[in-house]
Amino acid sequence: MARCGLLGLCRYETNKLVRIQSVRLGSLKWILNATILLFICIMMLWNREYQEFDLVVSSVTAKVKGVAQTHLTGIGDLVWDVVDYSGPSQEKNSFFVVTNVIVTKNQKQGKCPEAPRNGRLCRTDKDCEKGAWGQQNHGIQTGSCVKFDVLKKTCEIFAWCPVETKTNPPRPALLAAAENFTVLIKNNIRFPAFNYFRRNILPEMNDAYLKSCNRANDSLCPIFRLGDMVRDAGEKFSEMAIEGGVIGILIKWDCNLDRLMQRCLPRYSFRRLDEKESNRTLYPGINFRYAKYNTVSGVEERTLYKVFGIRFDVMVFGQAGKFSFIQLVIYIGSTLSYYALTSIVLDWLIGTSCYSAEVGQNYSEKKVESVQDKQKCVLCVSYVDENNIRLLKKSLKKSLQDVKPMSVQPRKEDTGHLRAALSLLQPGVDVDHDAQPLLNHKPEPKPKVERPSWCKCDCCAPSSLLQEELCCRQSDGACITSSPLFERLVLHRPLLEAVLLYHDPLSAPADRGRTAALRHCAYRQYMSWRFGDPPVDTQPAIPSCCVWRVREEYPSPDGQYSGFKPTRMVSMQACANGEV
Repeated sequence: MARCGLLGLCRYETNKLVRIQSVRLGSLKWILNATILLFICIMMLWNREYQEFDLVVSSVTAKVKGVAQTHLTGIGDLVWDVVDYSGPSQEKNSFFVVTNVIVTKNQKQGKCPEAPRNGRLCRTDKDCEKGAWGQQNHGIQTGSCVKFDVLKKTCEIFAWCPVETKTNPPRPALLAAAENFTVLIKNNIRFPAFNYFRRNILPEMNDAYLKSCNRANDSLCPIFRLGDMVRDAGEKFSEMAIEGGVIGILIKWDCNLDRLMQRCLPRYSFRRLDEKESNRTLYPGINFRYAKYNTVSGVEERTLYKVFGIRFDVMVFGQAGKFSFIQLVIYIGSTLSYYALTSIVLDWLIGTSCYSAEVGQNYSEKKVESVQDKQKCVLCVSYVDENNIRLLKKSLKKSLQDVKPMSVQPRKEDTGHLRAALSLLQPGVDVDHDAQPLLNHKPEPKPKVERPSWCKCDCCAPSSLLQEELCCRQSDGACITSSPLFERLVLHRPLLEAVLLYHDPLSAPADRGRTAALRHCAYRQYMSWRFGDPPVDTQPAIPSCCVWRVREEYPSPDGQYSGFKPTRMVSMQACANGEV
């Protein structure tokens, strides 16, 4: 048993192919295959599926240049250079430019009234809690209620006085001239998998180029005007400068590192990152505070600046690709399944009315092989007044004559068997196996029995088994046993003996088994005549009238018969051996 299991592994199985000789289908097949191949090649070149890819690793620095002049009430004219408008610190991959400012000058440590906010006014000292403070307060309450102006009184606080009272930024923005500031962005990238380095300042860019380049004429110029970036992001600089915002500078690297097609250049784009619609009512824009300190007459003073501005975030992303034989093989293997679309389209076309129905049925029969469950016995029935074969399921409630068919299929003639049988007939006898039964020919008289309700030929015998209740006809008429061809092909003893000898030429059946062998061979002759080549995994059912006619011709000595047992089709050798 172990050896049989190992030998079972040493097998090769392949699919069954059906070849159709057709110019139309062949031409359509090659057109579809060529279309799929063209699509695969285009997608491979477009998406560079033949390459191995690596993501970019980068670092960014920015250098802003520009000078602006502003006039502040109580201070006068001020000049803002890069140190003033860049903010106190620079964040990674981003830079900040001041565009608007609120100045509170000459602040000293001391006591002063709190600025009235959100209706926080007081009437007496009881309304002010000593040592209390809040998130909106500028200092710590002293517990006194003092006048803020002629009409209002607020709690006194200990803080940098006077406190900042102005909250809304000036309109228009004080540093609107920042629109003309420029920034030089230096971006260094690396693709670790390929050990490839690059930066956006290309080798051919010299000092003279950088001083004169303009992005309006050269998209690779690394020097950007702030107003142009805001405009390309779909915003207006003069409006955005009032309360500030966030602009994203996107640098995309899409590099091809193949030697013949090497290309690795940056592409720049801009977009606003903060959501301006919701910013109009709740914490709009972007701002922060810082102070400049000095000492006057030994007392420390400061000037407080609340600055509004635009933060520019530089974001770098991209990938590099290089030819890889492994990736090419993987892509080719993954696209081979696309060719199955050709078979799907052609099978659909053959199966529809767009093509020949005869060709479609023949193709389906050749390609599709039906396999039934072993527990389901499918019977095939052939009526003499029909030219088709009916496939039925065994029923426990209805006679076989009344069971509705699962399907109806055309009969396939077993021409080889019929030719052999006709050649064994006596010379001079002209037999037509397609001849219809002679209506005026009557079988030999036999004892009259009551005709069953399911019988149509008036020659069937009653049976206690539903699977044996089958007539040779679907409608009333002459019985097939009355045909001379039935006598010659099914009952003719010399023919049956010749058939048995043909299959087993060296060992004739014993005398005790000869009648049984002839009877079962007659059954087989009837099956080959009326069913031809029956469908796979089905068993032909012989009509009751034919069974009893054969039994009359070749009776059992003891009068006992096994009856109809639905099983698979049996071989001719089994018929010869009397096993059925």
